[in-house]
Amino acid sequence: MLAREASADGTVKYLFGLADGSTVESVYLPDEDRHTVCFSTQVGCPMGCLFCATGQNGLTRNLTAGEIIDQILRISKGEGVTVTNLVAMGQGEPLLNYDALMKAIRILHDPKGLAMGARRITISTCGIIPGVLKLSEEQLQVNLAISLHAADDELRNRLMPVNKKYPIAPLLEACQTYIERTGRRITFEYTLIDGVNDRSQDAANLIRLLRGMLCHVNLIPFNPVPGSPFKRSTPSQIHWFAAELNRAHIETTVRKERGTDLAAACGQLQGKYRGEC
Repeated sequence: MLAREASADGTVKYLFGLADGSTVESVYLPDEDRHTVCFSTQVGCPMGCLFCATGQNGLTRNLTAGEIIDQILRISKGEGVTVTNLVAMGQGEPLLNYDALMKAIRILHDPKGLAMGARRITISTCGIIPGVLKLSEEQLQVNLAISLHAADDELRNRLMPVNKKYPIAPLLEACQTYIERTGRRITFEYTLIDGVNDRSQDAANLIRLLRGMLCHVNLIPFNPVPGSPFKRSTPSQIHWFAAELNRAHIETTVRKERGTDLAAACGQLQGKYRGEC
């Protein structure tokens, strides 16, 4: 472990050093009887999303299954807890390291591993369609979260370059296929950025896209990133946006903020350690 930062609310960020000198971040999120670890799947990230600190430095390499599992084991030992929930939502795009990710999950799920229930494991992706379809054929009841963040291609192209390869319409078709094959609800993650994707037309576009789908929307207040021109939406705008979606019968919640007194966005502890933040 190279660095550990603890928040007043119990959230703990870890920076781990790897054998080749690379570094990777993980987060421990305690909540009553839940002990969640948010783990990384790559060193850096190739996706280049404009609002993400990790993507600013590009991709170094994929993590091995052992390096993925090691994050969970080290945090479990360091915090003295039994990890109950996992989210592949740290640095990197999980579905671009599919084989190592699934190998790690199968080991963690195995009775001889951590015997963790598959429904306590969430994989978050920015929308790698082949990976979504491949995951739909796995015999594991893991949860799937799609980082959407915009409801029209023009805006999503600007915020998330991956949309140029995997636009919204075919992505949602893949999501519907996943739902039909697995019977599992999908979570759509939507980071609210002031004046960018929190306007009335953005809410209307999102409602149009998701109405009738077996899904849940997780609204995320934007975490400021050094050098970024973006600002988080106001509390009143976040409340309004959530109310609009719920009024349209799209189940919507606002993510509970954790670790607000830390450099909370993925990649920022790494940057602080290197003297970049």
